[in-house]
Amino acid sequence: MSWAFWPIVSIVLSFGAFAIGYYFYRYLVGLPSANEEIDRFGRLIREGAMAFLRTENKVLARFVVGAAAIIVLFVPPIWKTESILGNVAMGITYIFGAVFSGTAGYVGMRVATVANVKTASAAQKGLTHAYRAGFRGGAVMGLAIVGSCLLGSSVIYLIFPNDPNYLLSFSFGASSLALFAKAGGGIFTKTADIAADLTGKVELGIPEDDPRNPAVIADNVGDNVGDVAGMGADLFDSNVAAIAAALVLALDLKQAPFIFMASAMGLLASMIGVFVSNVKEGKSPGRALNRGTYITTGLFFILTLAASLVFKFELRLWGAAMIGLLAGTVIGFSSELFTSDEGKRVKAVARISQQGPAFTILAGFSNGLLSSFPSLIGIAGAALGAYKLCQPLGGDYALYGISLAAVGMLSIIGMVTANDAYGPIVDNVRGLSEMSGLGEEVLRVTDELDAAGNTAKAITKGFSIGAAGLTVIALLAAYHETLTNILGQDILKGFDILDPLVFFGMLVGVGVPAVFSAMLMMGVNRNADRMVNEIHRQFDEIPGLKEGKPGVEPDYNRCIDIATVGALKELLPAGIMAIGVTLLVGFIGGVYAIAGYLAGNIMSGVLLALLMSNAGGMWDNAKKYVEAGHFGGIGSEAHKATIIGDTVGDPFKDTAGPSINTQITVVSLVSSLAAGLFAAFSLFG
Repeated sequence: MSWAFWPIVSIVLSFGAFAIGYYFYRYLVGLPSANEEIDRFGRLIREGAMAFLRTENKVLARFVVGAAAIIVLFVPPIWKTESILGNVAMGITYIFGAVFSGTAGYVGMRVATVANVKTASAAQKGLTHAYRAGFRGGAVMGLAIVGSCLLGSSVIYLIFPNDPNYLLSFSFGASSLALFAKAGGGIFTKTADIAADLTGKVELGIPEDDPRNPAVIADNVGDNVGDVAGMGADLFDSNVAAIAAALVLALDLKQAPFIFMASAMGLLASMIGVFVSNVKEGKSPGRALNRGTYITTGLFFILTLAASLVFKFELRLWGAAMIGLLAGTVIGFSSELFTSDEGKRVKAVARISQQGPAFTILAGFSNGLLSSFPSLIGIAGAALGAYKLCQPLGGDYALYGISLAAVGMLSIIGMVTANDAYGPIVDNVRGLSEMSGLGEEVLRVTDELDAAGNTAKAITKGFSIGAAGLTVIALLAAYHETLTNILGQDILKGFDILDPLVFFGMLVGVGVPAVFSAMLMMGVNRNADRMVNEIHRQFDEIPGLKEGKPGVEPDYNRCIDIATVGALKELLPAGIMAIGVTLLVGFIGGVYAIAGYLAGNIMSGVLLALLMSNAGGMWDNAKKYVEAGHFGGIGSEAHKATIIGDTVGDPFKDTAGPSINTQITVVSLVSSLAAGLFAAFSLFG
């Protein structure tokens, strides 16, 4: 079998994924709209989302070009390189990674802002039609993400089969864009969400998606720029990083084809799985989403086992990938246990909220801390299990096994992303249905879809955090391998955490995710304050707006502008801080300090990400449980308390928590790419 066989298969399947995505898009475009009013609101959301993305991309383009220039000059140092063309190629692959990541997010958001209107309109025909439209909108995103990832990774490997640094550079491009896209989208969406909830529900007592609220369109725009484009870029980055880390370890072992085989079979399983995820009238949309995931997982198991037997891959490698897949499933559903609105823990938070918001915050935060433990055990268990399974093969196979566990966990990312993107689409559907007056029966259907979407988003967040954790463990191994190749000796073998340089790096690494999170949440706080003031101004100065008089509308675009300008102002500092501190630690403490830095960053980052995502999900679903009529329902003391809890949780679960995943990946990739510089130019290393 040629070394190029599986990368070529991956490219072919990528185009197959694009074809299915286009078919789903044409299906959505062909569906009718319910009325002119829903088209008008849908157009406002679409225009706001695309305007934000265009403005954000202009800002990020300048960063990407600047970073590419630095890579050309210093990776490796231009005065030491054997060929300037190699440096230029590194810069180009970095730009390609950013472009591929951004394009996948753009396509997903473009389709999502069509799917929201069509799904709301399809809800008039019942649950089956609405679910199909919403899920197919999400499936376009999932297939675009995995197709782009495999296409880019395979092409770069075929061009540079013996040097993984080019794929690391491609991955760094994807990760750096994802870092800023997720942070910017998260700041935008939570600015609008917090402002809309506080002024609408708490102050005025109007419904969540009441068109009188000036922030209501910005809130729906935020669902797309944060949960579709941002999360899409995040999952693209994790997938590429897992492949890149595995490839660094695979080249010396001559095992690169297995990575592409596993990824290709995962894409094929997802391509089949998106067609079987359907729901009948009266059945649960959440179970339909889970059934699609189970079928995709089963197909991946069968396809990879068959390919391993037919093409004579070592079965221990296949077992390592399956360990990762199993761990991803366990981590995802442990998140559901803590965040599902049907679970005991969410109901307990809702119940105790009758005593006031302090009880709400304490219950959610403590359960968030508790929820991190099963996932951390899952990540640690997967890494240990894969390591021990592959250790008898000798050499670096044990570390390679860990990287394959990350590849296996992310193998069905196409289906996972489809489920995740379904969430913000049906969230928009609920708002559009209410704003355009589609009636109570449609709202009942959209509430069912939305409840399933909230749980799907919680599962995906847990899955993506687990995947990021396992991926960066693999990237730590890749850093070790890269450094060994550069220096010609293994100087990091068994590094001592009591070494002052290692300990210095570890303490700084532990602190970076906390500072990163704080900067993002303070950005949300400042921006939400500006929007609340604008909403107050409009209610005070526009006659008849508060009363809902016919023909009186708020200035929706003003709130969209505030969210956009604020998000773009706040997104860069946190990301630049994380990259800058990484370089500072490397140039001060050298390669030993960076090893400790990465270990500390992984441990605190994964813990914080799990805490924030799960605590925020609990507060959100506790509020929804009360709004469903429990413990006094809407307007009760429990409702007011859970709104405050949800408002605190918004930047936890949708801004800082998910962004930490990407921050961990970015600093790991920076460390691998700059390992030679740290070895040559550090102050104390």
